Amino acid sequence: MNPLHIVVCGSVVPDPLQTLEPVTTAAGPELKNEMLLPAVLDPWAACSLYEAAHLAQLSSGSRVWLVCLGPKAKVQQAMMSLAQKAAFELVLLDGPAHGFADAHVTAEALAAAIAGLAGLDRTHLLLFGGWESASRGQGVTLQMVGERLGITDQFQGVDRIALGDDGSFEVIERVEGGKHLVSRCDGPPAVLGWATGERGEPRNDPQMGMKNMRVLLPALQKAAPVAVSAEGLKYEGVRVPTQQRQTRIVKDMSPEAIAQELLAWMQ
Repeated sequence: MNPLHIVVCGSVVPDPLQTLEPVTTAAGPELKNEMLLPAVLDPWAACSLYEAAHLAQLSSGSRVWLVCLGPKAKVQQAMMSLAQKAAFELVLLDGPAHGFADAHVTAEALAAAIAGLAGLDRTHLLLFGGWESASRGQGVTLQMVGERLGITDQFQGVDRIALGDDGSFEVIERVEGGKHLVSRCDGPPAVLGWATGERGEPRNDPQMGMKNMRVLLPALQKAAPVAVSAEGLKYEGVRVPTQQRQTRIVKDMSPEAIAQELLAWMQ
């Protein structure tokens, strides 16, 4: 089996348990007190990272990079726990991680960082990332990164990948109606936007954490600042979604009538 060079694109996001309040500032829309919120790796990107680490173990000589665009302090916070779950090399771009930046600008910065990776062989490249994102949820960023790198074989909503001995692989993608599309690719390079995958969150491994931190700390110190602006974009409004609830109280209604009304509503 040929070695793989897997590049995972991801960013940090506020902990999902926190209350997020968008605000409009002089610099554009942002999250209120964003730098005070605890940060974690984007759950979609985390699924793709765990899948990448698993695939790298199956093929000798494989390497995994995590290319992350986010605030340096927040990325360092997330790496303290993530380093114990998977083996990877970090490439950090120090910039904003909120979801208001233009996807084109974000993709350009990520593609430039990937193109400059030392030791990367594009003939063995698999570009991983989240099918969606908890921060940059436009659903197009990963696709544009692949296009900027000249990768035309792209799969979105991936749940599984099976490697072949000849370098080819089979991809299981989600499609409408709860079904899956099975595709066969002759080999890298390819872009795979992962859904949830099949791997659970790995257990903490302190030994792996210590090994990873030897390379993660220098990577954090060498983080390149990147200006990811929303210049040219205009947001008509930034607010928390309003809650809407419609309640109708009806007495002495038979179960059959309730079922008929529910069926009519669903249709």
